[in-house]
Amino acid sequence: MLPEIPSQYVEYLNTNGAFEGYTTDEDVPGYIALWTLEEIPRHNRDIDVETHAPGFIVFAGNGGGEVLAFDASGAVYMLPMIGMASDCAILVAENFQSLAERFVR
Repeated sequence: MLPEIPSQYVEYLNTNGAFEGYTTDEDVPGYIALWTLEEIPRHNRDIDVETHAPGFIVFAGNGGGEVLAFDASGAVYMLPMIGMASDCAILVAENFQSLAERFVR
């Protein structure tokens, strides 16, 4: 079963829409394209996240073969699309708000 989308993400989309652009630092993810709430279930099915990376729900891509995902606590991780596995997850931010503060607007 996929974790729930954190309320911070839902609130961000409702206020700002789906961000597409870069983060302010040289750290990951760099480029990011957020997905709408309607797109998230389809992408998770297409990628088969429940099988390859149980405990995560993907919500964005970086245009470079990696996706961003939430775990059950709401922390943000980067997962490779090729060779996806839970143990390949790289912590990007403790929560979505911490990531969103790095968006270049």
